[in-house]
Amino acid sequence: MAADQGAPGIVLIVDDVPENLSLLHDALDEAGYTVLVATHGEAALQRARQSLPDVVLLDALMPGMDGFEVARRLKASFTTHHIPIVFMTGLTETEHVIAAFAAGGADYVTKPIRPAEVLARIAAHMQNARQMRQARTALDAFGQATVAVSVADGRRVWQTALARKLLDDYFTDGDAPGSEQETPPRLLAWIAQAIASRREGREPTALLVADGSRRLLASFHHDPAGDEEWLVVLREENDASAVESLIAAFRLTQREAEVLYWVTLGKTNQDIGDILGSSPRTVNKHLEHVFEKLGVETRTAAANMAMGKMRGI
Repeated sequence: MAADQGAPGIVLIVDDVPENLSLLHDALDEAGYTVLVATHGEAALQRARQSLPDVVLLDALMPGMDGFEVARRLKASFTTHHIPIVFMTGLTETEHVIAAFAAGGADYVTKPIRPAEVLARIAAHMQNARQMRQARTALDAFGQATVAVSVADGRRVWQTALARKLLDDYFTDGDAPGSEQETPPRLLAWIAQAIASRREGREPTALLVADGSRRLLASFHHDPAGDEEWLVVLREENDASAVESLIAAFRLTQREAEVLYWVTLGKTNQDIGDILGSSPRTVNKHLEHVFEKLGVETRTAAANMAMGKMRGI
């Protein structure tokens, strides 16, 4: 049976042997899947991009573009990166198995094909892929823009749609990534610094990227993503929404919240006075009240508390 009781799953079979295609097509069709077929690499890439199947069954050895290259290209694009690939091969030598996984394969089956085994493997991978997709959709629905960055090479492993949009919006020119999977250099440099802080037992400072009155705040997810990935949460805010959040969190006056907000952005009392139309002395008085309400004694401590609260609201 299909992996999900909702909409039927879509499986793309890629093989240049008609007998294999017929055998698999009949078995999958009988099990309730929607079946797509490609007989060579270029057709496989085109159909995968157009239809976004739930699973790709991919022959390893084909004329022209082989299955390993097809897999590498599918995994190199964010459009198809998430699709599990199950290799089909008559080659069981270790080097070919390693090549399949290195190209991005999630699993493999050996020829001659046993339909029952293929169905079982497809069901398992389809369920896992759908759970991941549902989790990312849920994050976006709650405004949680999240991106996972590989520890090994600094590339984006996965991201929610909202995270991708924010990265495109805020990182431009020299900060812009060179491809869809590359992490913007400025964000990658911040991740390295933040990791170093954590290893030293210090809470890393969030990254703030300014664009006029808008701000993008990048911080680590409170739960580690494991040994393979860094999980970064992106939050967009503007001056007004940030000030409102500080008023609600610490019961500050409007002007106290404004002063504290600009402190989090590294502004001096003179800078803040110029922005708010006040004297540095007046700013300092407001800051004294802020320290008292937050129970802190330094600008750094007040800024850290404010940043933590703005991340959590």
